Amino acid sequence: MLLRLVGRRFLIGAAAVSAIASLATLAHVPAYARATQAEIAAYQHQLRIYQQARHSFEVEAEAYWTAIADKRRSRIAKRRNGQAITLNDYVLSQPPVYAGPKRPVDPDPQPGPPPVERRPLPVVSDFLEAAAAHYQFQPRRPASEVEFKRAYARVAAAYGLTREQAVRVYAFETGGNGTHDMQSGLSSNRPDARAISTAVGYNQLLTANSVNLMAEQGPNIIAALSQRAARASGAERMVLDRKIAVLKRMVAVARSVPASWSEQQKLAATPPGLGIHAMLLDVDVGPLLQTHKLLTSVVFAQRKGHPNRLTAAELEMMNLTGDGNGFDMVTMPAAMRERVPTSNFFQRSGYERNPVAIRHNTVAKLLAITDERMDVNGQKPGARELAAAFPTAMSSN
Repeated sequence: MLLRLVGRRFLIGAAAVSAIASLATLAHVPAYARATQAEIAAYQHQLRIYQQARHSFEVEAEAYWTAIADKRRSRIAKRRNGQAITLNDYVLSQPPVYAGPKRPVDPDPQPGPPPVERRPLPVVSDFLEAAAAHYQFQPRRPASEVEFKRAYARVAAAYGLTREQAVRVYAFETGGNGTHDMQSGLSSNRPDARAISTAVGYNQLLTANSVNLMAEQGPNIIAALSQRAARASGAERMVLDRKIAVLKRMVAVARSVPASWSEQQKLAATPPGLGIHAMLLDVDVGPLLQTHKLLTSVVFAQRKGHPNRLTAAELEMMNLTGDGNGFDMVTMPAAMRERVPTSNFFQRSGYERNPVAIRHNTVAKLLAITDERMDVNGQKPGARELAAAFPTAMSSN
């Protein structure tokens, strides 16, 4: 009898739990699951209006960005032939902005596949892990941030970068207080901070930048370290010799793909490419990589016959949009800068992700806000510390 009572209690309990669960489920059924035919019809009508508006916008936007690309190709050809560039060689209107209705919310959505979970961006710890796994290498980190700043200042000055160029680019890229291992999006102490790109360091180099620089400038970096090694002895000589051997392996990996940005991006996303990116954190190699990133733009302008030293803001334009597009802005007369939209120097996807270029939508405005931010951030402690490292660095070179 006791067992039957216990069993009965169990059965009653289960039935009650089931009933309660059913009521709870009904109570939490979203409103859209009980959509009426009228609501569905209204949604479909609104959706057609939205789709028509969006289609019209996309047609207009596609024509605009096609014109941007066509004008860019035309300017490249004219420069190659020694022809003058005029206002007619640019699209002078701003990009179209979608101003139609928002996409309506489906009152009765059909179940679909679960959303694809995006893989998190690799962070500094991943770069270090990849370097250890693929190159059996651990970067030599600075004992203090000022040690890295002094090393960077010493290299930058030796290669001809000015204090103004190096410090103001640092101020713009890092906000004036960046560290050698600062990753984009992780510069604050917010607990919910997350990486928004793979950009690391004083000039915020992406993984693909590191691969590109290792492929193009790796031999020069190896030569610079070899000169140091020739003057060193004992443990320091062993450390440098080991680092040179690792660099040679990294150069071979970086050159194992065609010398195109798209192929270097693919390599940069692999563990061997992530390991190359870890060299930015090394106090001996990181300053060389950072310096060569800016130096390639300086050399590009010189080879194109630009007679003046690039201002920090002009150098940042080349850093931001690529040497070709940046040089286009740098060599533009002041009167034209006032009229030419910044969209002429971006791909559509890059422009639409760049709120600064959108808000400051002419070349003149973009250069002005860049200078303004450099002025403000240049007064912060990190920028002042980097500036103070230059006199000592220049006297030691």
